[in-house]
Amino acid sequence: MTLRQNLGEILNRVRLKHDSVLITKAGTPVAALVDMDMFEKVRMMREELDNFTRELSHAYDGVAQEKVLQDINEAFHQARDK
Repeated sequence: MTLRQNLGEILNRVRLKHDSVLITKAGTPVAALVDMDMFEKVRMMREELDNFTRELSHAYDGVAQEKVLQDINEAFHQARDK
């Protein structure tokens, strides 16, 4: 209801102040308004993550799940220790 009543003001806040607005329905978050720069960054990051996941999936095709989890664990610990 608040969004409907204040749409113009909220859009200006998002666009001009690079703010974000969480949209809820009955108190439950359902969406967010973000400025276009942030939207493009999120879209690009999602695309990169999808590509990385696809490449990783191909690299581990036919490898036992235990080995995959072991490699992920090792990579995680190495990255965290840097």
